Amino acid sequence: MSSIGNSATYKLGDRAVRRLGYGAMQLAGKGVFGPPKDHDAAIAVLREAVANGVNHIDTSDYYGPHVTNRLIREALVPYPDDLVIVTKIGARRGSDASWLPAYSPEELAQAVHDNLSNLGLDALDVVNLRIMFDTHGPAEGSIEEPLTVLAELQRKGLVRHIGLSNVTRAQIAEGRRICEIVCVQNQYNLAHRQDDGLIDELARDGIAYVPFFPLGGFSPLQSSTLSGVAERLGATPMQVALAWLLRRAPNILLIPGTSSVEHLRENLAAAELELSEAALSELDGVAKAA
Repeated sequence: MSSIGNSATYKLGDRAVRRLGYGAMQLAGKGVFGPPKDHDAAIAVLREAVANGVNHIDTSDYYGPHVTNRLIREALVPYPDDLVIVTKIGARRGSDASWLPAYSPEELAQAVHDNLSNLGLDALDVVNLRIMFDTHGPAEGSIEEPLTVLAELQRKGLVRHIGLSNVTRAQIAEGRRICEIVCVQNQYNLAHRQDDGLIDELARDGIAYVPFFPLGGFSPLQSSTLSGVAERLGATPMQVALAWLLRRAPNILLIPGTSSVEHLRENLAAAELELSEAALSELDGVAKAA
């Protein structure tokens, strides 16, 4: 068992969560669409995560859609007092499993209510507004209209805290003029480090940064560098990638996803993995070679 009960924490809204959390996206079917391949295994992963000290779970009602939230409710109700469930709105799924923007006031309000209903909650701990101006990554454009709608839902007591996902530095600044932003969720990993400066700025302001795709974007050469470090440490490449992220900045919160209990345990073990200065230097070279 890889308990993280004594691992470091960071503030997420008004709660302290352990820096190694869990992302529920992979619990849905292929392409994050439809039911899980193995329902009982999905339930087991969620319960194992919480049993091992995870108190930050990332999800969305458009995963499935509705699938991951219903699994979380089935597996974990009554929810532990320290569990923080973070969800996302701003997208919907087409009948062909496509990902579509959903920014109208009606769509945003319905998304919040769907998350509440399927999770079995009266209020959502944290809701990230996912920006989808470009399917390939963050793209400039005003987020005032959809964020103002979400802020109004917060004032009504349906949402406790607000975060942003897939956003630029300018959009974060715009968002912070509208309401308090407690976290930012963008793609970031050893090879994809465009947010390096942003992470440090957010840390100075006490705002959590939640990277996704910790192994995404690696070429075979970069992957072999990571694999070499992992082999010398007797660890998996994912464990080393996660350990590097934990060392990168104190405000980084991780949400690696899996549908396997065995893989979950491997991920959680990354909290105890020590990286030497030599290993860190070699891993930093991955980005320079990218």
